[in-house]
This record gives sequence, structure tokens and C-alpha cells, in this order.
Amino acid sequence: MPSNRNATTDSERGKLMSQKIAIIGGGYVGAELAKSLDNTAEVTLIEQNSHFVHAPAMVRAVVDPAILDRALIPYDGVLTHGRVVQGVAQSISDTEVALASGETIAADYIVVATGSSNAVPFKANGGDIEALRATNGQVHAQLVAAQTVAIVGAGAVGSELAGEIAHAFPDKTVHLISSEATLFPHHPPKLGRKLTAKLKASGVSLNFGARAENLQSLTEPYAGTLSLSNGAQIEADLVFPVIGSKATSTLLQSLPGAEVGRADRVKTDAWLRPSQFGNVLAAGDAAETGDAMTVVGAGRQVAWLTKTLTALVEGKNVEDLKPYTPWGPKAPFLVPLGPKLGNSFLGFFTAGNFLTSKMKGKDLFLKRYAKLLNQSEG
Repeated sequence: MPSNRNATTDSERGKLMSQKIAIIGGGYVGAELAKSLDNTAEVTLIEQNSHFVHAPAMVRAVVDPAILDRALIPYDGVLTHGRVVQGVAQSISDTEVALASGETIAADYIVVATGSSNAVPFKANGGDIEALRATNGQVHAQLVAAQTVAIVGAGAVGSELAGEIAHAFPDKTVHLISSEATLFPHHPPKLGRKLTAKLKASGVSLNFGARAENLQSLTEPYAGTLSLSNGAQIEADLVFPVIGSKATSTLLQSLPGAEVGRADRVKTDAWLRPSQFGNVLAAGDAAETGDAMTVVGAGRQVAWLTKTLTALVEGKNVEDLKPYTPWGPKAPFLVPLGPKLGNSFLGFFTAGNFLTSKMKGKDLFLKRYAKLLNQSEG
């Protein structure tokens, strides 16, 4: 009897593994989803870069390039049964993904998780990893030489960068500029108040309710004079434009029936389908799923996608499965200001320095993602 049960299990597994899943984008959704489905189906992860770029650690790498090698993690160990294809997806049909190289990858199900772009050196934005390394070194050298630093944009990246610089270089003058009247106005007010107080105590000059009117670049740091809408001028040795992520969604926008929402994110239905193709799903920053562009939101989507795609390859219909439910207003939100300070909203309360440091600030999830991609932590 045991041998018959094992034979049945092997037969069922073989049937499942004959189903092909293509995942486009190796970011927070793509890499973890590919690994979670590696024993369920024939998985192909399509990613243009050779390394996973761990965005929170890239913020700290500006002030501490020593962690850069830990923030850029090779993909070569992530899958055991499936494969990673380094290339650019050019188009999608309901049966295959066409790459810019001319290669086509057949798929029964396709997940598009192409992420978002931000100013360098925080993301690769389609460039190669060696170029990102070089840019990181250049910006770090500019930061070391600068006395006055201006950060335009007080979202998660801008606020965390201000905290990192204040921690690593307490003698520098740091200006944080936002057109919003308060910090993180779409989160509980206590979170913004606590972080504002800590930034001020760290010596960061806060310029809220003022728009930078003469940004010379939206994509890379530079030296120059900022003119603000409130009449103030800031002479900065280094200006970081960090005015928010923008979805990398061109591939999704080309699908039949696709509809573009805010920040170029493509809207999805209740089962994360962005188009008329019933077997194509979208997630992460490129998709308007109801979640913010956060690692926390990506993690929730991965759990749902793993369960749903497993059911689909077993022959179930998607409409018979439970729809995706986004986090909503109680989504956790962690904002470290360097390795020791910060605050986090954890759904029911706002945590302080100790929990924020323990959960994110001290390690920035570096150990977690090294383990996910089967790489050493060093």
C-alpha cells in the first residue's frame, strides 16, 4: 500500500510539473513567487538583471557602500527545478512570452511583476548591475564631499535617506523637502508626528508644504540651488530627487483591455487579472491591486498567488477561488531612520525605535533575502 500511495503522488506531481508558469520580473513578488512554485509547476523566471536589487538596503548603501554586495543578490540559486532567463520581455500573448532576444517562452499561466522605477542609485531602472555599482560609488563620493544635502520627496525612500545620512554624517546639513503639509499624511497622524520629531532631533531641516520648482533632474543626484514655492532657496552640494516610484508597466499596458491607473499602475480585477487574457495575472508595483508599493504588500500578494496558481494548475477555475483582498488601511508600514531610530505602523499601534530597529532598521531584511535566493549572507 505505501508504494501505491507514493506512485500516485509521483504521478500527480508529474502532471502538475507539466504545467508551465512564466513570471516576468524578479523583484519582491517575482523572486519569492518563483521559489514558492518551484515544486508545483515548470517555472521560468524572466529578469533583465543578473542580481536581485534589495531596495531598502540600497538606501543605506549610499552612506555605507560596504553593504552593497549584500544588497545585490545573484539569482543563480533561487530555483532548483525551474530556470532563470536573463532577458527583457517584449510582448505577451495568452500562450507565450516573447523576449527582445527573439526567444519565446511557452506558458499556461503568466504573472507580470515588472516593478517600478525610482531615482538612481536606489534602483537599476533597466541598467546593468555593474553600472548600478559604479553609480553607487560615485554618489557615495559626492555625499562624502558634500556639506549641504537636499532631499526632494519625503516618502519612504526620502525619509529613510535623511535618517541614514543624519546617522552616518551628523555634521552635514540635511534638508528634507515635501509638497505635503505633513509627513506620511495618508497614514495615522501619530506615525508622521513621531518621525518628524526624530528627524528634527537628528538635525534634519524639514521643509513641508513647499514644492521644488527648478529640479534639474528627476532621475539622478546633482549639485545646485533649489528654489522652493514658499520663496526659500537652498544651496546644496548634493540634491537627491526622490519624488516617488513610478510603475514599470509598459508590458501590461499593451495587453488587450488593460486600463492604466495612478502612477502608471495597471488596474486588475478581483483575481489580479489586468486584461482580457484570463491566464495572465499582474502583481507588485506595476499593478493597481489596492496595495501600496511596499514590500509588505508584495508579500501578501505572493501568498495569494501561490495558493491560487497551485489551484489553477490542479485544474480549478479562477472564478471559483477566493478573490484577492488587499491590506487596506491597516497595512504595516516600517520607516527606519538609520539602524537605531524609526517608527512603524503595525495595524493597531505605532511602534518606536526598538521594534522598528529589530524588524527592519538593523538588518533591513538582508538575511531574509539572502536565504530566499539561496545565497550566503556575506
